[in-house]
Amino acid sequence: MKIALVDNGSLEPAAHRNLRAVAAALTARTGLAVEAVSWRHSDRIPAAELDGAPARTLAPWMRAWLRAGEGEFVFVPFFISSQGAIAAAVRRELEALRRAEGGFAYTFTDGLGPRLAEIVAAGVRDAIAARGLRRPAVIVVDHGGPARSSAALRDAVTADVRVRLGDEAVAVAAASMESPEGPEFAFNRPLFADQLDAPGFREGAVVIAPLFLSPGRHAGADGDLAQIARAAESRAPGRRCYFTGLTGAHALVVEALAQALRERVPEPAVL
Repeated sequence: MKIALVDNGSLEPAAHRNLRAVAAALTARTGLAVEAVSWRHSDRIPAAELDGAPARTLAPWMRAWLRAGEGEFVFVPFFISSQGAIAAAVRRELEALRRAEGGFAYTFTDGLGPRLAEIVAAGVRDAIAARGLRRPAVIVVDHGGPARSSAALRDAVTADVRVRLGDEAVAVAAASMESPEGPEFAFNRPLFADQLDAPGFREGAVVIAPLFLSPGRHAGADGDLAQIARAAESRAPGRRCYFTGLTGAHALVVEALAQALRERVPEPAVL
């Protein structure tokens, strides 16, 4: 049996290094060998930017193990939503690969979903403590996209975070960084830039919790989210935006994924 921690993939070396770090932490925590495998894209990162070890992507990784005689795989989804558009595309690719290469068995663990609100709330509290803030407004922001299920997860996480924080935050709202055009994608709204200008968010401290697992062109010190926040500060000099760490970098992530993996691959009984 082969186990892989799978993300969407990125051309950003830091994103794949983060995937490797989480996979290594899962291996250490569970005693199970967990490999870092991206769905796509990451194999285009120069190996020199990954300590000389090329990134592996799903289809070539699977074919190599199938040629070696492996027939059982467990995937740990490193996605915000294990039911979103990317996760669905990964499953379609696996089914196509199974038809092309012959039968093999695979399964997915539950991923972060059951503990996502706990992780986000902990990150907000960390930011409040680090900055010495008192009852800031909070925005939980995802990427936005064509899948209604991803927006529903964002909204459910935000509602749970609101309950968990209670009086620690003056307001807690959900937003998406961007959205496809068209009224059929209205579930992504409000957009992040618009929520920053909404009543209750125009002045004072705003803590931004990005539902992003790894750094890239959207999340990070100079990513799209940071630029939107800086533009909002320039429109309202009395407003200050503070980011939590990325969701995927919180210590609770490894704990949650390890629990999900052990529920799918229990420790062998001692005779």
